[in-house]
Amino acid sequence: MDAKLKQKLKTLPELPGCYIYRDKKGEILYIGKSKNLKQRVKSYFTKTQIGKTARLVHNIHDFELIITDSEQEALLLEMTLIMKYQPPYNVMLKDEIRYTYLKITNETNPHLELTKEIEKDGASYFGPYASRHTATATQELLQKIYPLCYCNGKKGRPCFYYHIGMCIGPCARDVTKEEYDAQIKKISNFLNGGQKEVRRDIENRMNKQIENLEFERAKETHELLNVLERVTEKQKVMSRDFGHRDMIHFAEQDQFCAIQIFFVRNGAIVGRHAKVFEFVGDVNEMVETFLMTFYNHPNHLLPKELLVPEQLDTKLLASSLGIKVRVPKKGEKKALLELIHENAKSALDAHFKMLEYAEKKEE
Repeated sequence: MDAKLKQKLKTLPELPGCYIYRDKKGEILYIGKSKNLKQRVKSYFTKTQIGKTARLVHNIHDFELIITDSEQEALLLEMTLIMKYQPPYNVMLKDEIRYTYLKITNETNPHLELTKEIEKDGASYFGPYASRHTATATQELLQKIYPLCYCNGKKGRPCFYYHIGMCIGPCARDVTKEEYDAQIKKISNFLNGGQKEVRRDIENRMNKQIENLEFERAKETHELLNVLERVTEKQKVMSRDFGHRDMIHFAEQDQFCAIQIFFVRNGAIVGRHAKVFEFVGDVNEMVETFLMTFYNHPNHLLPKELLVPEQLDTKLLASSLGIKVRVPKKGEKKALLELIHENAKSALDAHFKMLEYAEKKEE
């Protein structure tokens, strides 16, 4: 370590903020945050480091600090700087997976459509869905039982979908905002866990058709029940609490971390995001930064609630993300979080076995 760096380490403040490590060329190597810059930055140079952190420290030629008023401000600034400069030693969130969402558009004649782009357009988004096939089947089911606009909405000749009951019919008549709002409410209730109400609506429709001797229509309506079963059968219910939440846990060993984020909708696991990587610094702070980056990605939808292990700072995440963040203490949610932890540990074990296999193959 050169004299200039040693001198700078003696003047570190015990304040929250971000630190930026640079190499000999002045290029940014790594950006981190801490509630105590003196304690965090010194630890890189006074402790014995391994792996990626050791390689980072070896290449640090200079650093700079940005003092903030709080740890929350430091976390938000760190995320912004990382996304802007893409430092090589930071864990980067690459857009490897683009999730599918159902969208109710915000327009005069609302449509129900699939999208992988979440925009600030006043529309309502639901998901994510584990597969496009499941999302498409759900969309088609809802268009048959609670149709919105399926055409361009211009009044004139009724569209084909209006004739088969999959378009509410702005092409054929004046559809009021109240009619649209009623359909949107029913769709939203279904997507927020109201499958029982939908089943009841379909059964009532089928029974009326049978009473009116409309057997062909009753047969078609019965098929909707089969579609409903297929849409929901693959979603294994893990909780009787039908809220929308994400759950996250991680495992760490030798400066490697495996993170698992499970998406729980209507009490069922509908998908997950899994990642294994080598990291620098404190694992808890790294995971908090990863979550901030993940949920600030334009194509990732914030859940209503985030459940995390007790190692993480729930108050910091809640204030930074603007959602409820908590640690489950007992019951189904705690058991599910432990299951996610086991998944993370298994992923990390598998990663080390692959590394060991690759090393033996090179010998």
